[in-house]
Amino acid sequence: MLEVKNASYSYGEVKAVNNISFTIEPGEIFGLLGSNGSGKTTTFRMIMGLLEPEAGEVKYFDRIVSYSDVNEIGYMIEERSLLQKLTVEKLVHFFGGLKDLDKETIDRRLDFWLERFEITDYKKRKVSELSKGNQQKIQFITAIINNPKLLVLDEPFSGLDIINTKMFVEVINDFKAQGSMIVFSSHQIDDVEAFCEKVLVLDKGEAILNGKIKDIKTEFQKKNIKLIADGINQEKLEAIKGVYEVVKRADLYEVKIENADVAMDVFNYVKTLPNVIRFDVEEAKLSDIFIETMKERKINNKEVLTNEEV
Repeated sequence: MLEVKNASYSYGEVKAVNNISFTIEPGEIFGLLGSNGSGKTTTFRMIMGLLEPEAGEVKYFDRIVSYSDVNEIGYMIEERSLLQKLTVEKLVHFFGGLKDLDKETIDRRLDFWLERFEITDYKKRKVSELSKGNQQKIQFITAIINNPKLLVLDEPFSGLDIINTKMFVEVINDFKAQGSMIVFSSHQIDDVEAFCEKVLVLDKGEAILNGKIKDIKTEFQKKNIKLIADGINQEKLEAIKGVYEVVKRADLYEVKIENADVAMDVFNYVKTLPNVIRFDVEEAKLSDIFIETMKERKINNKEVLTNEEV
């Protein structure tokens, strides 16, 4: 288990991470989200033992995480950081050697992953000769060549097409099935919602959402209604008390409501329409919750500044 307890870290007078806590169990995929400057990278470094928290602690299987645990950790950073002049084989041997793997183990695992990612012909090719998508596959291989117990993935789907993204997802789920702890980061919140059990969203070093996604959704009062019908008048939908936004996508209307009670008022309007094909009340998406939380946070911060000025 990975346990982060009341961890903080500063760069000079700048508080990069402020009193964050979370746990990741073996076999869990944990989503870590945040924009540039949110403290996400600092959190990555603390959980991998590259930075020591100035307050709080990070424990890896009940001991303080440190650089000595590096052989059990895999890390794929957002920016491609491959040595372009090396062949794929030499590059993976270099990274495998950093994890204290012997040559035979690296060769066996490299052949397996090259076949899994359908790029066996590139083993002797220089990294610079590969497409961006295939370089992304090689970078992923360097992160998993040591069969890590803790796998940290920062924007792993960046630049990938749908087919290769599916391939990556399958591998990530395989590591989950074998009991690895996976920390997953993406600017696409829908990616996180699709297969993470827990999430931590950072803003300026502070946790603004933290916990199991299903619990976060349950606690969030606002709901979405997916609606398909003939003769919909968007203005009438928007005029219903408790409806705060209506989004039209092709023939689908997404009606965002303040709470579940508003659904009946929307339904009373919808049942007057001809040919109702779809009326589904759903929990808000994680992206909706994030946006609303950030709005409230900005409003509160603005109120604090106003009070200070007064």
